[in-house]
Parts: sequence; C-alpha cells; structure tokens
Amino acid sequence: MRAPLVNFRRFQITAPWPLVWTVTVVLLLVRSTVLAGRFVVFALRHWRSWPVVVLVLLAVDAYRDHGWWPHLLVLVVVAATGAVWWWRGRDSFRRLVVLRAVSLWRRLLIYRRQWHEVMSLCGLVKKYDGGEVLPRLLSVRCTDATDELVLRMPKGQNPEVYHKAARDLAYSFGTRHCRVFSGRRQAPPARSGRLAWLLRRIDAIRFRDRPRHVWLVFIRRDPLTRVVAPLPVPVRPDFTALPLGLREDLATYCLRLLATHVLIGGATRMGKGSVIWSLLRALAAGIRIGLVRVWAIDPKGGMELAIGRPLFSRYVDDDWSRMADLLEDAVARMRVRQQALRGKVRVHTPTVDEPLIVIVIDELAALIAFLADSDIRVRITQALGLLLSQGAGLGVLVVAATQDPRKEVVTVRDYFPTRIALGLTERGHVDMLMGDGARDRGALADQIPLSAKGVAYVLLDGQPEPARVRFSYIADDVIRDMAATFAAPPDIQPEPEPVPAPVKPARTNGNGRHTFRPTPPRQAAAPLLPPSLLNALDLDATRNGGEPR
Repeated sequence: MRAPLVNFRRFQITAPWPLVWTVTVVLLLVRSTVLAGRFVVFALRHWRSWPVVVLVLLAVDAYRDHGWWPHLLVLVVVAATGAVWWWRGRDSFRRLVVLRAVSLWRRLLIYRRQWHEVMSLCGLVKKYDGGEVLPRLLSVRCTDATDELVLRMPKGQNPEVYHKAARDLAYSFGTRHCRVFSGRRQAPPARSGRLAWLLRRIDAIRFRDRPRHVWLVFIRRDPLTRVVAPLPVPVRPDFTALPLGLREDLATYCLRLLATHVLIGGATRMGKGSVIWSLLRALAAGIRIGLVRVWAIDPKGGMELAIGRPLFSRYVDDDWSRMADLLEDAVARMRVRQQALRGKVRVHTPTVDEPLIVIVIDELAALIAFLADSDIRVRITQALGLLLSQGAGLGVLVVAATQDPRKEVVTVRDYFPTRIALGLTERGHVDMLMGDGARDRGALADQIPLSAKGVAYVLLDGQPEPARVRFSYIADDVIRDMAATFAAPPDIQPEPEPVPAPVKPARTNGNGRHTFRPTPPRQAAAPLLPPSLLNALDLDATRNGGEPR
C-alpha cells in the first residue's frame, strides 16, 4: 500500500503559515468592511424608517414594563393633537400627515405588492445572466389627484420604452392615465438668507441630472372631468406665466406668452374659444391700462369675437382687404420697433408707450387656404410670414386657431413655437400639430371625448412630454362683463414719417450742360397720351445746344 502524498493527519506539510493566516485575516476584514458598508448604505437609503423602528422598540419596552396604559395615553394625546392641528392648519396637516400616510399605504399595498407582476406583464423586465432585472421603485409621492413614482431603469432601457407602455401601466395599477417624464418635474427652489450658499449646494446634489431615473405620474382622480370656472383676473399680467386653466395634477396651468406665437388646433366645438377667452381674461388688466393691445380678426363674420369687441384696439370681421391691411399695419409697427431696438435689446419689454401687440385670429385656414381672392391671400400670407418669423422678440405676437393643422392648409404652421392640441379628429393630426412623436409621448388628443370641451395637451417649459390641461370656460355673460370692465383705451395711430422722394440725376444734352426735366405726375391708370407723342413733345435740347423749346 502506497503512502499518501500529504499526511494531513499529522499535518506534515511545509507551508508559510504566517502568510496564510495574514491573507485569511485580511480577507475577513475586507469582507466585514463590505458588509458594514452595505448595511450603512441600506440604513441611509431607508432613513425614513428609523423613527418607526425606534417607536416600535420603545413601545415593546413600555409594554413589558407598564402594560397597555402608556400606549392608550399616547394614542389619546396624538388624536387630540391631530384634531387641533386639523382645525387650525388644515392645509399643512393634509400635506404633512394625510398625503404622507396615503403615499406609504399606496406604496406598500398598491405598487410594491404587485410590482414584479406588472413589470413582467408590461414587458419592462430585462433578462441577464439567467436572471431578471426589474426597474427599481425608489419613491412614491401622492397628491390629491396623482401618484408620482420615481424609478430607476435597468441598463439597456430608455424612457421611450415607458412611453409606449404607459397605457398598459395605467390600467395595470387601476387608473386610466399614466404620464411618463424623463426629467425631474420640480425645479430647485430659490434660496435666500444666511445659509443660502449651503442650501444651494445641497440642492445641486438633490436635483442633479439622473439620466436613468424615470418619473411616472398616475392620475388617481381625474379633475379635468368637471368644467373649470373662470380664473381671477391678475392685477398686472405676467407675460411669462398667464393663468389659463387647470392641470391634471390640480396645479394652475400658466402660459408663457412673451416672445412666442401660439397655434391652437382642435376640431369643431372642442373649445378653441375657451383658450382664446381665457388668454384674453388673463390679459384683461393689461388691456385696460394700455400695456397690451389686442388686434382681432374673425373671418367667421364675428360669430366668436364680436361679443368682446370693447377689448380689442382694432377689430375686423367682414372685409378681407381690411384684414390684410391690419396685418400689414402690424408689419409696419414691427419695422418701426426694429429701428428703435436695433443694437439695444433682443427681446422687447412691454410698456404703455410701446405696448405688447397681440394679434388674435379665430380661424387661420380661412385666411391663407380658403380665401378666393388670390391677391389678398398672398398679401395675408406674406404679412403673416414676416410677423411669425420676426415679431416674437419685438412684441408683435400672433395667436391663431385652426381646425385643420395639415401643412397644405396651414402653410405657416412651423413658425409657431407654442402649440396647443385640443380634441382632434385624426390620429395623424396630433404629430402634425405638436411635432413628431408627440402622440407616443402621451399627447392623445384624438381620444379626447366630445364631452371634454376645453381639454388639451400642451408642452410645458423644459419638458419634452406634453401635459394635459383644461382651460377655463368663459360664458357669454362673463365675456360681456369683462369687456365692459376692461375696455381697451383708444388706439392712437402714429403718424407715418414722410419719406422724401428720390432725387433723380439731372440729364445732360451731350454738351455737358444739364437740362431740367420735371417729374411727371403719378397716374392711377394708363397715361393720357401715348409714349411716342410724349417723347415728341418733351424735346431735350435744340440742335445748336440751346435751351429746350
């Protein structure tokens, strides 16, 4: 029988045992450090659970020492404190207590409980190395109408996948609408005071760009099913934030009108008038003091805008030639303002002396597509092209509405930076109006029912995803009262500066002597005499170089 290669029983092996023990201890220390680091990260990530853990431990200790009486006393004190807080500060109690409790409840029972199932069925789970990688749910924040979920995408995904799965996600979690945002929805707060420098640095970390994070907003209770009442008229209009309606998260929708043009698209009776009158109501205080001048064109014979005639400094609804003249006058105003602001500023600041001019057109297609007179149609199209391409920074803005957003109908469609999509009749009209891919990002304007007049999709500043809003409904009596209260002052037309007639160079008779030739008067029609007779009567000089006869 052969002897074994190594006799482990007697431990007869030559090995550097100090080195082995040193490596073993180092590996154990590294492993312990890694586990401790993971525990610290876990504890920091779930720092909101610390008070709960502490309270549970204190409750258990109190029960072991004193029974149920301390718990009953604490419950009575907490209930009394909550009742007083609800009575004296209902808003803060709802924000800090009720909504946080709802967020915790919905996170655990609605989303966390069925997260794996929904993500798998909606096709958002990635396969890797024989396992599954799910989107990670980071936080849930509830408001009165929405649930905002923040999740981190696994590697190999992009936000477009969630845009396509938005409707599946909404119905899977028991709602009807889901909005997907690839960027943070809240802007960093403005800090002031002694510790502002420290708070700004903290905000720079909190609000840093996170490309792998996606924000899902589930509409738990749709507030846009009810008609939105007219909003209060601002004391002084803020042209960067004009309140026009209500967003689906119960926030007020504010339109930025400064240095932009607005195109409103929607089918018949879908609420284009609500958008126009909500905008005029937000501008009403500025109209009364002359800070804003509204020029209105209603090609439908005044069926929409004539009821608010006192609000408009200039108004045309029955003459195509006057409509073209109005637009050409706006171009002339723009040219004068260009000469005054050239080299000074890039964006016009409205004042009473140099007000903001807003041109409201109720049906744009009637002016540039369906007008029978080709000459007037060309004048209108050229004037609109100049205003849309140059007037935004000069304070001459165009707000137009149309029923058909097709390029062959609205040829100047691409010159409108701000677009509002009401209920549309066809699926393809959404991308035509809002831009390519807008419907895939959530602008389902073709699915807005007829009962939801005034509901529209708009693009918010800094967000590529459209938001769903409902504009306030302004009744006829409210319009009449608003027109009587905020009537526009008389519009004083500036006198045009006389343009000197061009001086023609004097003519010579061949001998170096100048000959005076009066300019013939301008004639509206053909000349009374033929050109040959005029040349015979208009002799430049005699044969000997004398004066003309």
